[in-house]
Amino acid sequence: MSIEINLLPWREEQRARRSKRFYITLGLAALLGLGGGYGMTWYYQQETEAQRQRNAHIEAQSRQLDSAIREISELEEIRTQMLEQVRVFTELQNGRTQTVHVMSDLTTSLEEGVHYTQLNRQGDSLRLSGRAESNAQVSDQLRSLAAAASFTEPVLSEVEAEGGGERRSFSLSMSQRMPEAPAQAPSGEAEEEGS
Repeated sequence: MSIEINLLPWREEQRARRSKRFYITLGLAALLGLGGGYGMTWYYQQETEAQRQRNAHIEAQSRQLDSAIREISELEEIRTQMLEQVRVFTELQNGRTQTVHVMSDLTTSLEEGVHYTQLNRQGDSLRLSGRAESNAQVSDQLRSLAAAASFTEPVLSEVEAEGGGERRSFSLSMSQRMPEAPAQAPSGEAEEEGS
């Protein structure tokens, strides 16, 4: 008697088990792939959103800085205007008494026998006309004006004899000197003293 072993059903069962295991593994791999893909997509979306928020924050800070820069520029312009106004006020304040000094120096430097007939002033330039009894008095008057603190060296432009040679008419020009402005402390030192 011969023993017959039928291997076909066993092989079929093994093939069915392998096939089932393959499909389960394939399904698990597909689920794992889908889950991994979804996880990567979610991660990149979160990173993109975080980067958008950082960009929005940087843009907001940049707008604030631009606004601050504009404000600083406006303040610089105002500061420049105020410094110009202070300079003008200082010049006006210093020049305020200059006319008094000019008139005072003109009268104190007036020599005996000399009198002025006309005084023209344009800016710092003075043009003076007058009469004297002799050429020596004109020379003395020039020296006296040169010694005055308010004037630069006078320049004689003409001397004419009039009235039969008894009197001399003269014209001269000079510039007035601005008084020395009082020394001001630099702004950094003034702030330190105030604090």
